[in-house]
Amino acid sequence: MRAVVYSETGGPDVLTVVERKIPEPGPGEVRVRIVFSGVNPTDWKSRSGSSTRGGGLAADEVVPNQDGSGVVDAVGPGVEGLAAGDRVWTYLSAYQRPTGTAQEYTVLPSERVVKLPASASFELGASLGVPAMTAHRALTVAEGGPSRLGPGALAGRTVLVAGGAGAVGHAAIQLARWAGATVITTISGPEKATLATNAGAHHVVNYKEQDAAAEIQKIAPDGVHQVVEVSPSRNAALNQAVLANHGLVAVYATDGGSEMTLNVGGHFATNVRYQFLLLYTVGQPALDAAAEDITRAIEDGVLPVGEEHGLPILRYPLERTGDAHVAVENGAVGKVLIEVGAP
Repeated sequence: MRAVVYSETGGPDVLTVVERKIPEPGPGEVRVRIVFSGVNPTDWKSRSGSSTRGGGLAADEVVPNQDGSGVVDAVGPGVEGLAAGDRVWTYLSAYQRPTGTAQEYTVLPSERVVKLPASASFELGASLGVPAMTAHRALTVAEGGPSRLGPGALAGRTVLVAGGAGAVGHAAIQLARWAGATVITTISGPEKATLATNAGAHHVVNYKEQDAAAEIQKIAPDGVHQVVEVSPSRNAALNQAVLANHGLVAVYATDGGSEMTLNVGGHFATNVRYQFLLLYTVGQPALDAAAEDITRAIEDGVLPVGEEHGLPILRYPLERTGDAHVAVENGAVGKVLIEVGAP
């Protein structure tokens, strides 16, 4: 089988295509024939060495990419609920393992493999994983809010999604609207405004052309209950201005800087809480809950992808995995997928 590997960290040039033997699943493991491999920022950061914290590589050769979709090819002893022929999506495929999804076959713990509803495309399946599960977590950690998502779970709440044209923002808009929230999102230009609207945002605010705080206060005079935040350092003042009493800022990234300044006194009166989240360390119960709710959302037709749904799909062949990583690193608008095998 073909696999993309790297044996040292560095630029995209460290990625090479090699031939490997098809691996066999062990106890509790599933082998998946990959159709699409999804690329996330964490993938190029791991490859470059910027997120290894000096720990080195997990093996002599590492196959990148956390997310993917495909078909179960074989199951190991003790696996329940999955069988050969099942259409699936995968998540955290390369976390603490050297075997990501940029290869024709990958072996994974069964808990990281989720059945893909028949109505969903493989492109959608490979677009879930890190973005959708992160969005789910961000929407389920608010004080007084739901711990699970479904129709009506966020009824009566207003959610502000920072960066609604990104992959996590896109999923957060879709999931929040499905759960009954009023969804506001901030974007930086007209093209991204169209994408956020296509994703389902009720209100779109261009923070480069409008007074974002004033516009959001008009939309939500009683305040925003939850913020799904990609850029906490840039948006700290904005969030303080628009949050409701007991409001939450769920921070999933550090776009714009790894440090932020907060007006402590200004947050006391509204009992604001900041919740930082990293999908890799939230624990299996939270991941299981996200996978179940996301599956239900897919069955309800809630998480479509494609430009007409707010998330353009950018495709690359397996041999151009390095280019796919560069596209994500350079802030490509849309979801970057690698075409690995036939459906």
